[in-house]
Amino acid sequence: MKLAVLASLVLACAPIAHATTVLSNAQIHTLNAQQPTAAAMAWDDAGRILALGETQALLLRYPEAQRIDAANAVVVPGLIDAHAHLLGLAMALTGVDLVGADSKDDVLRRAQQFAADLPPGDWLRGRGWDQNRWPEQAFPSAADLDAAFPDRPVWLERVDGHAGWANSAALRALAQNLDGDWQPEGGRIERIDGKASGVFVDGAMALIDAVAPPPSDALRTRALQSALAVAARNGLTGVHDMGVSLADLALYRRFADAGKLTLRVTAYADGDNAALAALCAMGRYRHASGRLDMAGVKLYADGALGSRGAALLADYDDQPHNRGLLLTAPAALRAAMVKARDCGLQVATHAIGDRGNRIVLDAYQAVLADAAGGDHRWRVEHAQIVAPGDIARFKTLKLIASMQPTHATSDMPWAGARVGKARLFGAYAWRRFLDAGVPLALGSDFPVEPVDPRLGLYAAVSRQDIDGQPAGGWLPEQRLRADEALRGFTRDAAWAGFAENSVGTLKPGYRADFVVLDGDPLRVAARALLDLTVLSTWVDGEPVYQMPSHFVRPAAK
Repeated sequence: MKLAVLASLVLACAPIAHATTVLSNAQIHTLNAQQPTAAAMAWDDAGRILALGETQALLLRYPEAQRIDAANAVVVPGLIDAHAHLLGLAMALTGVDLVGADSKDDVLRRAQQFAADLPPGDWLRGRGWDQNRWPEQAFPSAADLDAAFPDRPVWLERVDGHAGWANSAALRALAQNLDGDWQPEGGRIERIDGKASGVFVDGAMALIDAVAPPPSDALRTRALQSALAVAARNGLTGVHDMGVSLADLALYRRFADAGKLTLRVTAYADGDNAALAALCAMGRYRHASGRLDMAGVKLYADGALGSRGAALLADYDDQPHNRGLLLTAPAALRAAMVKARDCGLQVATHAIGDRGNRIVLDAYQAVLADAAGGDHRWRVEHAQIVAPGDIARFKTLKLIASMQPTHATSDMPWAGARVGKARLFGAYAWRRFLDAGVPLALGSDFPVEPVDPRLGLYAAVSRQDIDGQPAGGWLPEQRLRADEALRGFTRDAAWAGFAENSVGTLKPGYRADFVVLDGDPLRVAARALLDLTVLSTWVDGEPVYQMPSHFVRPAAK
């Protein structure tokens, strides 16, 4: 079936003036309850859907249209990642990839191979290490890097982006003495016998970031081009980018101005900083292309579970006397929320631990006050470990739980050790949120997790890793149905970004953002979701990705 699709899902070789295009002979899931399926779809040259229906009816209705024969391929609305870091992915692509490294030796091997192509003196940067995958399951130290890199500064971010690992050359770049028992606000310097070990958690990472040379504009431009290509070939037509600075927004705008922004970026300002001030001064930002929008702010309550920075109501089960970190003091968090509220902006707040989530719920309740019953769509990002009694508060406050299915399957080997069995009741509890009437917006948090939304769909319906473990799934009662998972990456993600009247569903008047697959994500077995092939990805009725082996020719009339 794949070869037939590759040979027949086609575009014209040379530009042909067509006001309308009809994609026919498809299995279309619209996610529109009034017309859930169709065999054909027509759109105009502005990329707006005109009609959906049966193939012959649409071909008769639009006889002069360019025709694309889908050869029975499956079409779904464009996939939207409701929590990601597109420029984070871009920069990760420029450094050494440490994802999946199963030991410190593996990290060193990869780092040395990458450094072989770096100019002398340049910092070596990378991302993706996870001490939970190593035999010792303990944080590394600068000494582990020094033998291989005695002079070149090295700065390697943990997979979650909430901790970093420096060598002694990088530590020497700091102007301040790190010894003692003091800690920076919202962060933690790991120490051995009172001296900085080389690992910096959450807010402490800013110490190294302040002295590491920033990437050039040229590098950021090349990196964003690469990240957009990765997103398109994985079927993404939209991303909610969490934590976008004014400089980041300017880069996105340059791409959008040039017609090179190949997906829709719903940007959230990077905390109570310059981007939020600009939004308050000038109002919501919208690019004329419809590809770039900023109308919200992303705040941080706590850190991450993997680096024991998530704020817990009780001690970590595997580290007594540690209850995690608050990245933002509660008073400052509320002040930023008040500012956003008064500027008419949406608030999305990172909260992973049960204490972090409760602080956010308390703050939202106080700041929204009587407006909590309105259509504010404020969000809690991750909502990973939630006290059981707090889940109902999401519904009462009309909040969105923005969750990432692959976090559960990545964290399941060690999450129980971190928080204990009792707290797992509210851990990665997608089903409990849905059953409580809380809307879910699904994403990946890439580059923390892989970009591929098929992994998210699979994790959502199976609660298993790619090897099918554990049998029956981890905390299997929290699984989602296939249709719920797909809605989380399409219609519900669009709603979470106030875009439900233009994307996330295939219906007349909406943008022709869609993905063509070689199988049906609503009908295949869970394991087969991993084997689905993205044949092409379309934004505004134009392909932003096609499999290289697609033949390019007009379909016969």
